[in-house]
Amino acid sequence: MKYKQFFIPAIAVFFLFSCVSSKKFKKSEADYAALQVQHSQLQTQLQTTITDCTSDKAELNRQKSVLENDIANLNKQIDFLKQNNTQALKQLQDLSVISSTQAESIKRSMENIGAKDSYIQTLQQQMAHKDSLNMALVMNLKGAVGNLDDKDINIKVDKGVVYIDISDKLLFKSGKYEITEQANGVLGKVAAVLHNQPDIEFMVEGHTDNVPYKGNTAIIDNWDLSVKRATAVVRVLQNKYGLDPAKIAAAGRGEYLPVADNSTKEGKAANRRTRIVILPQLDQFFKLLEPAKTN
Repeated sequence: MKYKQFFIPAIAVFFLFSCVSSKKFKKSEADYAALQVQHSQLQTQLQTTITDCTSDKAELNRQKSVLENDIANLNKQIDFLKQNNTQALKQLQDLSVISSTQAESIKRSMENIGAKDSYIQTLQQQMAHKDSLNMALVMNLKGAVGNLDDKDINIKVDKGVVYIDISDKLLFKSGKYEITEQANGVLGKVAAVLHNQPDIEFMVEGHTDNVPYKGNTAIIDNWDLSVKRATAVVRVLQNKYGLDPAKIAAAGRGEYLPVADNSTKEGKAANRRTRIVILPQLDQFFKLLEPAKTN
């Protein structure tokens, strides 16, 4: 009986303890299950984070590679620009030197152009003055020879040179080179204009037509005749009228410088002439404006 009294409470205590442990176990199981769920969730989140980090790392590595390439390209461009800048600076320096040299050259050229322009203007003025002096000489000569026929004596200016053409019929007989008395009067009037101008130099030229010379044996041909006629005029101007022989030259042109067609009688007559060519210097022309002195 006593045994029963002891056993029954013990069993009650056991069952009571078993009920309490079962509750705790179930609660632990529930907690474990919750922890398992949390662990699984954390594992999933961790795996997702690892995947994202791996993807981000790959993207960052790619971006790093791109940036490194960009930096390398930029460095190359910087080096290229530095090199070009150095070359450009050198070229600018060279251009500065060239520009300075060119500017100086242009300046000198402009000065030369100015000097040449001034010189040309001076020459033009001198030529205009010379032309006026030539005309003055022509007027003086025409005034000196008087009213002679223009076919017998022609005074003109051609390209700055004064020419006096005298027909051979005023100076010589046909085929002769001796000066006639009539010629002395004509040559004396020309000499009167030139006598007071001792610095003037001139040439006396003899000209013929193209008819072959037929005469005495002292003359070979037309060329020889033209030379002898020119020297005859020179001697008269020297010996009779006192012109300086050092300022006079004689030349024979023969038939080779005609002024007219030798196929006509009139043309032949025009070609048979003695020409006095006056080539005065500019300063000498001033004296030609002075009236000729009479003896």
